[in-house]
Amino acid sequence: MAGPISALDRTALLIVDLQNDFIHPDGAYARGGAASPEAQALPERLKPLVEAMRAGGGLVAATQFTLVPGRGGEPLISPHLKQMRPFLKRGDFLPGSWGQQVVDTLQPVDVAVEKIAYSAFYQTRLEWLLRKLGIDHLVVGGIVTNGGVASTVRDAHVRDIDVTVLEDGCAAPTPAMHAEAIAGLKPVARIASIAAVLGEVAAL
Repeated sequence: MAGPISALDRTALLIVDLQNDFIHPDGAYARGGAASPEAQALPERLKPLVEAMRAGGGLVAATQFTLVPGRGGEPLISPHLKQMRPFLKRGDFLPGSWGQQVVDTLQPVDVAVEKIAYSAFYQTRLEWLLRKLGIDHLVVGGIVTNGGVASTVRDAHVRDIDVTVLEDGCAAPTPAMHAEAIAGLKPVARIASIAAVLGEVAAL
């Protein structure tokens, strides 16, 4: 189980899916009526920790959910996502597009990793990058607590990477789903507040 942050050069803040198409008022989810106020509040809440990590020499990393274009440029959307979000269309979460990018509030990030499923470790270069950069502790925030966050945290755990989950730095479709997901992660990760982690960073 992860303890307090002990070395910033071995720590990365991993921002999960806080992208324009998910949370910006002009993004795909807002257009489809699915933007979450709880998710939209996260960038400003996380910004002080992002800045503290940068100033102290920690790594700021981010995942970018991506809809890979297939034949004729049509996005390859998994059936469950298409059922939940039928408004998704060509150009949404497109590699290199504005919508795929991390929101400006959290920029610049040191490392960005495209992902195609819930976990940031599934068929991505994230683990390779963390090993190469000497990172053995992830501090995780973003969306959604019971989806991309939970899957990524569990996959980090089985790779012997310590994880601190920011309880007030994540959001889910409902407060109840968020609380249930956080409770479910307690056996595999340390749960902490943004303020607590800011204090640890400041003390180093």
